[in-house]
Amino acid sequence: MAKPHITNQIRTLRFMAGEMTQAELGEHIQVTRQTIAAIEQGKYSPTLEAAFRIAKVFGKPLDDVFQWVDD
Repeated sequence: MAKPHITNQIRTLRFMAGEMTQAELGEHIQVTRQTIAAIEQGKYSPTLEAAFRIAKVFGKPLDDVFQWVDD
């Protein structure tokens, strides 16, 4: 049985926000570009605080940005 994981729409939201770069998003929420890249790729789950900050940058509810997938 596969373990549950978090998916996200960050890349799509960045594109829709004028092709915002990972570095720009990182600056907005005070993390590195590498952290944003790892979150986007599902290699790292953001802290709750970072997740809320990302959602706020895009003006979206948290569950529009992040989804819990139970395979």
